[in-house]
Amino acid sequence: MTSLIDRVKNILTNPKAEWEVINNEPATLKGLLTSYVIPLSLLSAIATFLKFFVFSPLFGIAYALAYTVFAIIVTIVVFVIAAYVIDALAPNFKSEKDINKSAQLVAYSGTAGYVAGILSFIPVLGGLLSLAGAVYSIYLFYLGVGPLKKTPDDQKVVYIVVYVLVSWVIYMVLFSVVAGLLFSSLITGAAAASVLG
Repeated sequence: MTSLIDRVKNILTNPKAEWEVINNEPATLKGLLTSYVIPLSLLSAIATFLKFFVFSPLFGIAYALAYTVFAIIVTIVVFVIAAYVIDALAPNFKSEKDINKSAQLVAYSGTAGYVAGILSFIPVLGGLLSLAGAVYSIYLFYLGVGPLKKTPDDQKVVYIVVYVLVSWVIYMVLFSVVAGLLFSSLITGAAAASVLG
């Protein structure tokens, strides 16, 4: 089994060959979540914490922690939902339904985004790296959808466009819901503390 560091390095530097390796590996959605998605999302979340706490101290530690927790929750939920959406959409794009392959595709194509997220705390450059990571993740998805989902070349672009739109909608909905819950509880907690104090 490939280590996390080797997988990250290989999928970023030699993606075509790495997708073939991935295609021959056994995997489950749960296994990918615990061994790949959560570790990388935790590293990215730590960077998010640094960005708010170190470089934007006006926000305070409570805000930084709340946003960090929020980022981890959203990443996990988006991964799970996106894997099921990709799998459900597969027949529409002459592709094979296989939830484990869909989970591999979503997890590993998101690698560039995870790595960019880890570097997002760098002022100014972090935003550019995040954008580059998002674009490269789409490219990784394009390279992986053929080997993993057996998607014909003439269906790949439409499949990717639908995937990106669906993922964006999922993210925005979760962002609104989770952020609302976290920050309303944060405000309530702060208000209670000020009353008690």
